[in-house]
Amino acid sequence: MNPTPNQTPLYIKVHDSDNVAIIVNSGGLKKGAAFSDGLNLIEDIPQGHKVALTDIAENGEIVRYGEIIGYALKNIPQGSWIDESLVILPEAPPLASLPLATRPAPPFEPLEGYTFKGYRNQDGSVGTKNLLGITTSVHCVAGVVDYVVKIIEQKLLPKYPNVDGVVGLNHLYGCGVAINAPAAVVPIRTIHNIALNPNFGGEIMVVGLGCEKLQPARLLEGTPDTIPIHTESASVTSLQDEQFHGFEAMVASILQTAEQHLAKLNARQRETCPAAELVVGMQCGGSDAFSGVTANPAVGYASDLLVRCGATVMFSEVTEVRDAIHLLTPRAATPEVGKRLLEEMQWYDDYLNAGQTDRSANPSPGNKKGGLANVVEKALGSIAKSGSGAIVEVLSPGQRPTRRGLIYAATPASDFVCGTQQLASGITVQVFTTGRGTPYGLAAVPVIKVATRTDLAERWFDLMDINAGRIATGEASIEDIGWEIFHYILDAASGKKVPWSDRWGLHNALSVFNPAPVT
Repeated sequence: MNPTPNQTPLYIKVHDSDNVAIIVNSGGLKKGAAFSDGLNLIEDIPQGHKVALTDIAENGEIVRYGEIIGYALKNIPQGSWIDESLVILPEAPPLASLPLATRPAPPFEPLEGYTFKGYRNQDGSVGTKNLLGITTSVHCVAGVVDYVVKIIEQKLLPKYPNVDGVVGLNHLYGCGVAINAPAAVVPIRTIHNIALNPNFGGEIMVVGLGCEKLQPARLLEGTPDTIPIHTESASVTSLQDEQFHGFEAMVASILQTAEQHLAKLNARQRETCPAAELVVGMQCGGSDAFSGVTANPAVGYASDLLVRCGATVMFSEVTEVRDAIHLLTPRAATPEVGKRLLEEMQWYDDYLNAGQTDRSANPSPGNKKGGLANVVEKALGSIAKSGSGAIVEVLSPGQRPTRRGLIYAATPASDFVCGTQQLASGITVQVFTTGRGTPYGLAAVPVIKVATRTDLAERWFDLMDINAGRIATGEASIEDIGWEIFHYILDAASGKKVPWSDRWGLHNALSVFNPAPVT
């Protein structure tokens, strides 16, 4: 699309073979709007929604991104608005016959010399924040932890100026669950690995109740694929301990323990670290039809830059990858990595089928209002966040990576669950794209918000950090915004820039993925 003034009717066609495009203009376009190529609208079409570039016959293919996103419910004349009600959902790609590791990664030139100011940990990881994390073994103690966190913030943190804050790692797991069910490995692994996130500096502090199924000792031990936390390096407080006489005694004990950890964290200083030490999570939420052509491709370009630096980049959201998996398995670095992708897709297929889930449950009403017809169209735009590099490793939910580079970390698509699971997988910065808008944030890591549309970026000027909508109007290229995101990541990781979610303190609660039974 050539740069043109905003008042000129504009659309974006992604691929030469596409027979639909999305309307760029703010507020949409009215019937009769004429484009420079001769296309005329025969009805009003909202911003971000699809226009038929040709006549599409009943049951004919509707093509966007060069892929079939559905079939026409009826004859659709050229210039018509194609809303979701006219698009028949196609079947998901079959997993058994997909090509594995058949598309070599583009030859990436190493990107050297980029650094950030981070906190080095004894285990070799590098944090971007210096936080005290208080892990909980059961939700029963969440209220107590919240109470204590307020006291720590008000009375203790002023004595430890190098500590950025305190985070209560509350969750809904820990008791009333089938603790020995095979799928229980997911929440146990997740809670264990969150405590090991580099932004908590290796200072492990656990508050439990005493009678819960997830005993602190088991939480610290973790699962067969985690690194055990030795009890001598962790502090555990159980509220049912008979030494406590009254609530204030519990609080005093927790505060005393917190001070011990705060003193150690306060001794840490930021130091110059290569960009290769970054672990960045890529996520999208409140997506729209612009996500796959502005923000997500720009994030994908930034992903490639990070990989060229030797950093670790994670993308996730199984249900928003599944319908585009045929485009990812060829990018696996090895056939074994490709098989792991298929295993995670199959596991989630089985999980959704067990719940009798309808594939049309995704997208959300807001996604549809933003122009996304179905999960196929959503997935094709979502995977743009992964850039063009080879996928070098695939993680089950909550696992930590063993390699650097582009990694697929399997998670649900829910914003809150995905963020929590990426946190367990060790991200120290997250980039979050949105077209509809969301105040989502995480207390443990900086969350950089990228708006897909200029309308959103201007209306939510104090919630969005970067405006990728300039790509749609030709004011900036994907590469321009990709570099902007890349530099913002380095600055946020260094503490030089503070994303809006942190400035306002907009932090969502943790939402641990628990596919195991609740008893």
